[in-house]
Amino acid sequence: MNVIFVGVGAIGLPMAAQIKLAGHAVVGVDVSEASRMRALEQDIEVVSRFDDAPTADVVVVMVATPQQLADLVTQAEGKVTGQRWVIMSTVGPDAVREQGERLRQMGTCVIDAPVTGGTARAKTGELVIFAAGAPDELEAVQPVLRAMGTVRVVGSRIGDGQGIKVINQHLCSIHIVAAAEALNLAQALGLDQAAVLSLVEKGAAGSWMLSDRGPRMLEGTDVSVSSAINIFVKDSGLVAEAARACTADVPLLQIAHQRYLAAAEAGLGLRDDSRVIETWSPSR
Repeated sequence: MNVIFVGVGAIGLPMAAQIKLAGHAVVGVDVSEASRMRALEQDIEVVSRFDDAPTADVVVVMVATPQQLADLVTQAEGKVTGQRWVIMSTVGPDAVREQGERLRQMGTCVIDAPVTGGTARAKTGELVIFAAGAPDELEAVQPVLRAMGTVRVVGSRIGDGQGIKVINQHLCSIHIVAAAEALNLAQALGLDQAAVLSLVEKGAAGSWMLSDRGPRMLEGTDVSVSSAINIFVKDSGLVAEAARACTADVPLLQIAHQRYLAAAEAGLGLRDDSRVIETWSPSR
């Protein structure tokens, strides 16, 4: 299939590479020159604007924010009839429904398919994809989706995939902050943090985030970035917005959101999300 992949950043580029590896023709779109250079290094053709991309059967969208999605749809107006758009960004149910309706009116089919698994699983094609849409349209884009990971069909309504991702990010947001708080507590108790981590992570108190982020929390500020603080500022904010819209009470999420905001305000926005631990220990 001919695929346009919009947003070849930290997670988008390995996703696009997996699609190409599966035998599809891929052209990336990204406003960032650095992202375009990295795509070219992986032999993926890339342009700076959607307008400059060739005609495609499938458009995969991996932009960062709801506003970027809205801007992309505006750019695409009049150029997308007959295409299938797969929106894989974490933008929340309201945004994907609103922009999905705009695309539908342009003659485009829309699949709501956010992902979880991070850059590590994106690089191996082992993401989990929460896919929602009309059954025949889901079937049509399966060859592209399967190149990136395991597809979990969660419903036929656009927005249901984003709803599942909201719950996923609610838990991820809290688990990362909980891991940071626990490791800071270990330090305050005079315990060796690495030893504590190894003792508790495989027991009842363990979590995937504790095992994944915990070691990076102990490495220091300059640890390589897997997912930035700013991503969780955005994602935990989206969860909070979704909760307000349906009047759900999420006090733990609100606490976690404030920690990410504090980390960003401390100049850590582009650092790895594990650096949220520095909101407890600024001198680390």
